[in-house]
Amino acid sequence: MKIAIGNDHRGVDTKRRLFELIQQLGHQVEDVGAQAGDAVDYPDIAADVARRISSSQMDRGILICGSGVGMAITANKFPNVRAAVCRDDNTAELCRQHNDVNVLCLSASEQEQVQSERIVEIWLTTPFEGGRHARRVEKIAKFEQQNGLR
Repeated sequence: MKIAIGNDHRGVDTKRRLFELIQQLGHQVEDVGAQAGDAVDYPDIAADVARRISSSQMDRGILICGSGVGMAITANKFPNVRAAVCRDDNTAELCRQHNDVNVLCLSASEQEQVQSERIVEIWLTTPFEGGRHARRVEKIAKFEQQNGLR
């Protein structure tokens, strides 16, 4: 799987750890995030990753900022992107199974960094269940189209 990973200045350390994990899991990963602690605007990073997902250049994306929320809001402005903030194993698993989430948004806070590796591993290995969930994801795509996002 091809994965784009992006982060703002707060997510540099988390990104580096996750980059190695993703490679160890056998995926191709492309770093499009900040490389140092100098302040950057998270919407620019989120848009870069979301464009790659929207255009099918990459299969999935991971975004890291202070809370993950701003990244998710930005990424969800792009067609065919389903971004969600995950802070625990259950959310990581269900967002894949039920929503086919293709952009994982994480917090760079110290207390959540410990869980981030486990969350990423669950998110990368959990398949979309399809079935009744596919019908719902298709409805989301129709809303995108009706609102000019496609």
